[in-house]
Parts: sequence; C-alpha cells; structure tokens
Amino acid sequence: MASRLSPEEVRADHLNKLGPKLGAVFHALKNDVAWLQVKWAEYRELFGTSPQRIDILNKAAGLFSRIVQDALWESVLLDLTRLTDPIEIGGKSNLTIAKLPELCDEPALGSEVSELVETALKATKFARDWRNRRISHRDLMLAVDSAAKPLEPASRAQVSNAVRAIHSVLNHISEKVLDTTLGDQVITPATGSVSLLHVLRDGLEADEARSERILSGKFEAEDFDRRKI
Repeated sequence: MASRLSPEEVRADHLNKLGPKLGAVFHALKNDVAWLQVKWAEYRELFGTSPQRIDILNKAAGLFSRIVQDALWESVLLDLTRLTDPIEIGGKSNLTIAKLPELCDEPALGSEVSELVETALKATKFARDWRNRRISHRDLMLAVDSAAKPLEPASRAQVSNAVRAIHSVLNHISEKVLDTTLGDQVITPATGSVSLLHVLRDGLEADEARSERILSGKFEAEDFDRRKI
C-alpha cells in the first residue's frame, strides 16, 4: 500500500517535478482550488440538494442559515475571481491561474494551458461582475436605482461550471507532467454540513416531542430545563 505523503512532501514533489517556479505556483493554486471545492460542496449540500434540507435549516435557525448561505455564496464567488485575476494589479503580483502558461517550460504545454485559462476566464465572468459591483464594492446605482444595469445572472450551475473550468487548468498540467489526475471533488471528513443537518433534524424532532408532552400534560421535569450552551 502506498504511503500517504505529508503536505510538505507533496509540495517538495511538485517543486522537484515541475521546477521551483511552476511547482510553487501550481502547489499554492492546487490548495486554493481544493478549498474552493470543499466550500462549494458544503454549500450545495446545505442549499442545493433538496427542499427538505432547506426546511430543516429554516425551522432550526432561518435567519442564521440565510447569513451562512449568503456568506458562503459570496466567498465562493470571490474565490473564483481571485483564482482568475490578472497576473498583476497595481504593481503587485497575484496568485492566479493566468500565471501558469508562462511558467511552463514546453511551449506546447503553455499554449494548451493558456487556452484552458481563457475558458476559465469566460466561465467566471459573471462572478467578476458580482465582485466588482456587489461584494468588494457596493455600486451606488445598483443599490438605489431600480433601472440600473442588473448583475450578471448567477446560478449554482454556473458556479459548478466555473469551478470545473479552473480545476481543468491544474488537472491538465498534472496529467501532462505529473502523470496524475487531480480529483474534481475533495473527500472531507464526516463532520460537515450533512452531519449538521442530521443533528438539526434530530433536535427538531426532539423539540416537537417535548412540546407534545407538555401539551398533553405528560411532561417531565427536564422538558422545562433550558440548559445553557
């Protein structure tokens, strides 16, 4: 059985096989994309899987769930734009997939990666409009004028497509140079959104049973005990 490499060993392997410049940028981008995939998977589990899950969230903590939904959505859109930013803004260099083509030693590979980067830029165009006029900055006309140009349409399908497009850039380099396919999903421990939904559902059912006992007069002393958290 193959041994599991530590994060430091993985980085060293990337630098060794891809070279110090491409390897360092590839490794950092790979980690950022993996975290994006995790966040997007959690968002879809909570808010994009079934009406039943939405119902659980609304019954348990509707306002808080809306805050989490908006925060995760905007965080994912920001990730999409950061990963596809120009190489340099205001004289400062950015960690972006746009940097990868010029770091490829083989011109053919650089050209292939450049085409994939262009595809990713098109796939994330909608997110950039959200960042520029809604998230990073609050466009005045959009906020106060109902006749203002609306934001670019944004859907879960578009985000999923954008995440795949960015992943494809890194995966192409990985397959061509590292002879390894990067997973398009990150396996996470069973402590995320699905576990939370199970706890919330069990809690709601327990609270409903408690209320029924009180209404029927067959309550227990602990039914009135609101323990501090």
